[in-house]
Amino acid sequence: MDIANYLPELLSVTVIAIFMAISPGADFVVITRNSMFHGRQSGLYSALGIGLAIWIHVAYSIAGLAIIISKSIILFSLTKYLGAAYLIYIGYKTFTSKGNLSAEGQTVEPKLSRLGAVKLGFITNALNPKTTLFFLSLFTQVVNPTTPVWVQLLYGLIICLAHILWFTVVSLFFSHPALVKKFNTHKKKIEKLVGSVLIGFGIKVAVASSQ
Repeated sequence: MDIANYLPELLSVTVIAIFMAISPGADFVVITRNSMFHGRQSGLYSALGIGLAIWIHVAYSIAGLAIIISKSIILFSLTKYLGAAYLIYIGYKTFTSKGNLSAEGQTVEPKLSRLGAVKLGFITNALNPKTTLFFLSLFTQVVNPTTPVWVQLLYGLIICLAHILWFTVVSLFFSHPALVKKFNTHKKKIEKLVGSVLIGFGIKVAVASSQ
């Protein structure tokens, strides 16, 4: 089939994907945290993790499971409480961190592995119930049920790339040597602020409604 037949739908998905990616949320805070306290590489790998998690949401949306998850009290509650607990845990670790970062953006202590950074980004996005509700809305109100699976996969690729590109920019910005040098001047205050924000997001996720 000709992709031109789906250009209006594709344009809508693209615009929504961009706004979804840049809207402030737990993903943004985690990327900022990892970039500031663990270096640019950690931020970039966390961005990759978020991009990979997008495909989990795309898969169950195309399979029609998004509606089941959002309407099932058990499944939705399990997702949101796991996500909330994870954010609160990361927030607590940030709040009590004793690590440091040089002006060159190199990790001094503690060190976050590439896989660890990917996992942080992946789990944060995959367990976010707000993201589940977003995909439910997108694939039921914007994407036509008759749209071929290969076109829906293309939409998933667009959403994935929008998130990776945006969070790459965020990582590059917050790991800039000039900013890192200033961050280190007020490192403890910033750690407590970022940790508190993550804990706040965790509490917000815990009380999220499926409606």
